[in-house]
Amino acid sequence: MDLRRLRYFVAVAEELHFGRAAARLHMSQPPLSRRIRELEDWLGTRLFDRSAQGVRLTEAGRVLLAEARELLEAAERASERVRQTAGRRSIVVGTVAGAGRGLGPRAAESFRRSHPEALVRLRETGISDPTAGLRAGAVDVALTRLPFDTSGLAVRVLASEPVVAVVPSGDLLARRERVAVAELADRPWMRLPEEADPAWRRYWLGQAGRAASVPLDRAQPEAGPPRVQNGEGPVVRAVAECLHAVIWQGAVGILPIGATRHHRTEGVTFVPLTDYPRSRVVLAWPAENPDPTVVAFVEAAAASA
Repeated sequence: MDLRRLRYFVAVAEELHFGRAAARLHMSQPPLSRRIRELEDWLGTRLFDRSAQGVRLTEAGRVLLAEARELLEAAERASERVRQTAGRRSIVVGTVAGAGRGLGPRAAESFRRSHPEALVRLRETGISDPTAGLRAGAVDVALTRLPFDTSGLAVRVLASEPVVAVVPSGDLLARRERVAVAELADRPWMRLPEEADPAWRRYWLGQAGRAASVPLDRAQPEAGPPRVQNGEGPVVRAVAECLHAVIWQGAVGILPIGATRHHRTEGVTFVPLTDYPRSRVVLAWPAENPDPTVVAFVEAAAASA
């Protein structure tokens, strides 16, 4: 099975949008569509349902997505072992939901100047794990967002950005110039999986306090009952699933303001929130015995930011 086509498939499956997947892969959309159709022809089944409402995975597509991720991770591990044998250091950077988008080219250029022999590989993950695989040892450093449990990790804040409410375009709130998070309380909220980091879940469920700065390892809920009742809306594991939850299930939620540029979708409206802590983009890496090459990458990225 062609690993390149699998990478193309995973990008489309995670974005559920051929245009966004093509931009993520740094290619144009027509050849991406051809590669996906070639993969479907080779497998003898459709992987995506394509309609005017968008792109959705078929049952076969959902099966392949899980298998493809495992195959690609195995290929990355094999490549890394070979590079290490050859004496070439490779840094694996995990990213969550577009955190630090735009930082990459500047950080890469800065890091290459000081470490021309090192390689940097990017590993994009869903929104269930705020450490982007760092806790599991799948990556060397995470480019992610607070808040989450940072015990045992070193953290460097790079930037912060406002967040927006994401609502169906037919909702009355979609006509507003701005909203308060409490005004979303009677809508069904999209949810993160139960196993996700508690502070991370509270923040994206609209339960963070009003303070401008949220502690590194926890989001403080305000006094009184939670504004969002868990169990109301669909469980999501990727930004594309958030958008589909809005379109197909009328759910609402919170996303970083960058989503208004990178995830603009028909049927979805982004409305600025007036009273919510900003989303902080950070780098995180193991605090104990840190790898000098990882620390050098962090310094290069921080200087670029």
